[in-house]
Amino acid sequence: MDLKTIKAHKISQDEYKEILKILNREPNLLELGIISAMWSEHCSYKSSKKYLQGFPTKAPYVIQGPGENAGVIDIGDNLAAVFKIESHNHPSFIEPFAGAATGVGGIVRDVFTMGARVVALMNSLKFGNIHDKEAGKYQKYLVKGVVNGIAHYGNCMGIPTIGGECSFDECFNGNILVNAFALGICKKEDIFYAKAEGKGNLIIYAGSKTGRDGLGGAVMASDSFNEENKSLRPTVQIGDPFSQKLLMEACLELFKSDCIIGIQDMGAAGLTSSSFEMAGRSGSGMKLYLDKVPTREKGMNPYELMLSESQERMLICAKRGYEKKVLEIFKKWNLDAVVIGEVNDSGKMELFWHDELVGDIPIAPLSEKAPILDRPINKPKYLDQIKDYEFKLKENVQDIFIKMLQNENINDKSYIYEQFDSSVQTNTLKADGALGASAIWIKENNSALSIGIECNSRLNYIDPKKGAVLAVANAGRKVACTGAKPLAITDCLNYGNPENEEVMWQFAKGCEGIKEACRTLNTPVVSGNVSLYNQSKDLNIYPSPTIVNVGLLKDANKLLKSAFINSNTSIYLLGKTYKEFSGSLVSKIQDNVVKGNLKDFDFEAELKLWKFLEQACDQEILECANSVGVGGIAMTLAKMCAISCVGLNLKTSFNDKALLFEESPTRAIVGVKNEANFLKLIDSMGIPFFKLGQTTKEEKFILDDISLDLKELKKIYFSNFREMLL
Repeated sequence: MDLKTIKAHKISQDEYKEILKILNREPNLLELGIISAMWSEHCSYKSSKKYLQGFPTKAPYVIQGPGENAGVIDIGDNLAAVFKIESHNHPSFIEPFAGAATGVGGIVRDVFTMGARVVALMNSLKFGNIHDKEAGKYQKYLVKGVVNGIAHYGNCMGIPTIGGECSFDECFNGNILVNAFALGICKKEDIFYAKAEGKGNLIIYAGSKTGRDGLGGAVMASDSFNEENKSLRPTVQIGDPFSQKLLMEACLELFKSDCIIGIQDMGAAGLTSSSFEMAGRSGSGMKLYLDKVPTREKGMNPYELMLSESQERMLICAKRGYEKKVLEIFKKWNLDAVVIGEVNDSGKMELFWHDELVGDIPIAPLSEKAPILDRPINKPKYLDQIKDYEFKLKENVQDIFIKMLQNENINDKSYIYEQFDSSVQTNTLKADGALGASAIWIKENNSALSIGIECNSRLNYIDPKKGAVLAVANAGRKVACTGAKPLAITDCLNYGNPENEEVMWQFAKGCEGIKEACRTLNTPVVSGNVSLYNQSKDLNIYPSPTIVNVGLLKDANKLLKSAFINSNTSIYLLGKTYKEFSGSLVSKIQDNVVKGNLKDFDFEAELKLWKFLEQACDQEILECANSVGVGGIAMTLAKMCAISCVGLNLKTSFNDKALLFEESPTRAIVGVKNEANFLKLIDSMGIPFFKLGQTTKEEKFILDDISLDLKELKKIYFSNFREMLL
């Protein structure tokens, strides 16, 4: 095969030599395309697999860890929560509406493929500088397109989008991040897996017809943006949420029929990945008759059929003799369903086109010989240049407070969250786009699942390992602040170009941090995704591991709110303030720098805080709780005040008023309704605390030297972001 064709498929010379050994011959174009997709970064994790080994993945309540479509945990009463987060970064930058919409569609399929009804969606979004003279206009276009796409898909499917996080930095000017999370609920015995086993069992294609959209998507997602590949719209899939709604209902009905062995959605690399993964997990072989695949475009060939990433499609392994029942279910839901092959024990993937064998690939060797790269790593040179930094407040404390409140990284994002239907299905207990974790009600046993999402890219830029630790801890703390017990995480590891040895060092350290934090905090990783090549020209994004923690509150009636409720409530700050300005928002706003050294993390203090919040919730001694995050206690209190419409009159013990904006971890703001029991419990646990004051009837926000009418504070907080996008 000519070098130009091999290079076009992103196959290296060493990889091509390995292909020749596996096949004992030259591949044809179809086979090369299939192997290219399976060995792409997106599908094979060839750069990252080395560092993913050793993630803590087990706990008594973990039913399914990494390796399936989604992770599964036991939530009691024979119920299971199924969840995962995944990226759709490159497609969303190329075509924001379609890219973001199909990102939601893909993660929804990952969850309902496991047998669960999807009950909640969330997202983590990173955009560039919307104030930049050159990039700002396009970034605003991206924000609007991405949000519209997410809202369109989730709303049309009738799945609530109950929260998320959104931030802005110029490092994302050339490569935004769109990470989509989905969670579903099912009975433990109803969990299904992606397998194809049993000689003679049939392979059924179900769902929408196949088109040419999405061709090469997995390979595109495994490359950085540059002048050569900037026109990539044909690789972005087009989604149809109404078809997916039908597909989900058909699959959930199918799962009750006892007709199938396994099922897999056709995601990245389409029919290629789904067929190879199902057969590979089962140690089976498979015959596929590609001319039987339903198509919506004329003249499609085997190469296009195997690599198309058309949406809303499933591959099913059905028990022989039950295929008629399977086809009838999909016909009822007005969806295509066709027998396109069968399972055998050959260990090969045999592809036929009008009875002619056009592809013959051994399955196990293709999986086992998939490249695992040992890329060189090197500590980034910039780290030595940014470590010496000491923040000093140069402006009047009230002025910097207002500047921070106006900033797009603090300002209310109701423009985004109002587009999402958060109450459909009537399970949503808490859908905060600004404060803490979100929560859904489990009607079957009156428990609640709390979901916290976290990704602070600045902290990961300063220290990729400690930044990743903080992401895990912060996501768990958000969950703990609802009164729930943090149980497990799913992660989406967004990094730059792995061919850059400094990026690989960042990735390696990020994985070390996640392993250490999950192991020490007892929150195993049950699913996840790696997204590399997030680079445009020579600009790599900041390391951005997105962490989602899912926790359980056994009595949904006790769920803690994140904002104040009443006047005359005592307000306490829990945890130590260490003068942590490294990577802080105030240093970015005042000095326009991302610098500093992160302190070592105190896991024991974090676990104590989680335990206190869980017990305080159970004893019903708190009115509200909120993790102190970006912008420090000043921004945390300001948001709680604006959202609750309750005034504050508080005083800290800080001599240096800059400490109002520093970002020490392991802290929470709590409103106390039973002060005697609160003091007794917190004293017994040895957690540092300080009484700030009380909520008031007076419509004022007073915090040390900061004083603002509540109406003015709300005006600044609620109006600026929408105006920025005009």
